[in-house]
Amino acid sequence: MSLSLFDVKGKNALVTGSTHGLGMAMARGLGLAGAKIIVNGNSSQEKIDNALKTYKAEGIDAVGYKFNVTDEAAVVEAIGKIEAEVGQIDILINNAGIIKRTPLAEMEVSDFKQVIDVDLVSPFIVSKHVVKGMIARKEGKIINICSMMSELGRNSVGAYAAAKGGLKMLTQNMATEWAKYNIQVNGIGPGYFATSQTAPIRVEGHPFNEFIINRTPAAKWGDPNDLSGAAIFLSSKASDFVNGHVLYVDGGILATIGKPSNEE
Repeated sequence: MSLSLFDVKGKNALVTGSTHGLGMAMARGLGLAGAKIIVNGNSSQEKIDNALKTYKAEGIDAVGYKFNVTDEAAVVEAIGKIEAEVGQIDILINNAGIIKRTPLAEMEVSDFKQVIDVDLVSPFIVSKHVVKGMIARKEGKIINICSMMSELGRNSVGAYAAAKGGLKMLTQNMATEWAKYNIQVNGIGPGYFATSQTAPIRVEGHPFNEFIINRTPAAKWGDPNDLSGAAIFLSSKASDFVNGHVLYVDGGILATIGKPSNEE
């Protein structure tokens, strides 16, 4: 089998929420594999500029666009600019997302709606407008960043789980409608990863750190770089007959019921 199946050189990849964290890790993997990365963020231009410096320091070809993925008018304007200034969007990774850890009985409706808007509605908005070019070319790759919460519930993340469960079904329906145009729509479901956001709960002795290590058959937190292979696979010709699938990169968590805390 030729490694050219996994070639993404010359492809333009828009990765939403790619100024930091897992979005940056996936974008970095695609960039090091030869894709041009279109960085998106909405918090500040400074954050985008700092991310671009990080990418370019590794020799990655990257450009940045600040826009709100939940604002359809802003998305339409940004996609138009990207297509005019960079070129066609070959790969779309819908990664932008938020989480609010609040028990459902105590959660404000406005907070619930905000999570749904960012984590579920925005992938629909961005995909809806990017896919038009893909349909015209009869080629494209869309990857929605799902979660283990697409399959499981957990205390205090009900809004997030509802959004990510919906995103799994949205992924399947996108594949159902767009596969006939040679467009592959799949998901990646990350497990628990070592990022700056999880740093406070990854210290030795922290109950959640112990829970994750005990719950994960690999007995460790994931390295963000572990997502690169999945992103490259689902962005390349190697996945041309893979559609409507969610690839869980979780160290085996979803494969097991777990083990007692006193079991080696």
